[in-house]
Amino acid sequence: MPLRSSTVPRDAVHHPLFARFYARFSVAAEKNQGIAGYRRELLSGLSGRVIEVGAGNGLNFAYYPHAVSEVVALEPERSLRQLAVQAPGRVEVPVDVVPGAAEALPVKSEAFDAAVASLVLCSVRDLPRALAEIRRVLRPGGELRFFEHGRAATKGMARTQRALDRTVWPLLFGGCHTSRDTIAAIETAGFELGMYRRFQVPERGMQLPSSPCVLGVARRPFTEVPGG
Repeated sequence: MPLRSSTVPRDAVHHPLFARFYARFSVAAEKNQGIAGYRRELLSGLSGRVIEVGAGNGLNFAYYPHAVSEVVALEPERSLRQLAVQAPGRVEVPVDVVPGAAEALPVKSEAFDAAVASLVLCSVRDLPRALAEIRRVLRPGGELRFFEHGRAATKGMARTQRALDRTVWPLLFGGCHTSRDTIAAIETAGFELGMYRRFQVPERGMQLPSSPCVLGVARRPFTEVPGG
């Protein structure tokens, strides 16, 4: 299935060194750290029109089920977007790779049946605004599927995460913040939280500040609270 691409004069995000590192590391992690299995779980059962926010180098594309009619995949970083257009593997659904930032999604309101956020909410500049935008573009009852880094459960690692987030970690890893409380942010944004689970990546061996992860689903309510 051919992928389509759009271009814009300026990129919302520009991390060329990190993009090259991520492109290599993420491919290796698919097998070595079991990331491929998490992607498959994340996307299982999706259908209809889907928007993927922060598509990176397109590693999710091969796991979208046949019931998905279209994927609009936004990636603000130019180098990663170019890789996403050339994403390896067999892509079974139509994918449109476009530029755009999570905080200002260039699509109409209530246009999608589902949204996918995969290892991206840790790096958006304004998390509440990004989640508000995702809620805006979902139809009432639409799903947000998320697979994200998150705040550690242990106090020691959580302190380490906060210290690194204030200093070198975002500079080294493309704006990533490891101590964000993804679940709390999703609920605060007005989503109805569904099933989710926490785990470590990798499951065994040395644990990093980015190891605590969460994978789950939330929904835009059918009935919105006035002013919400």
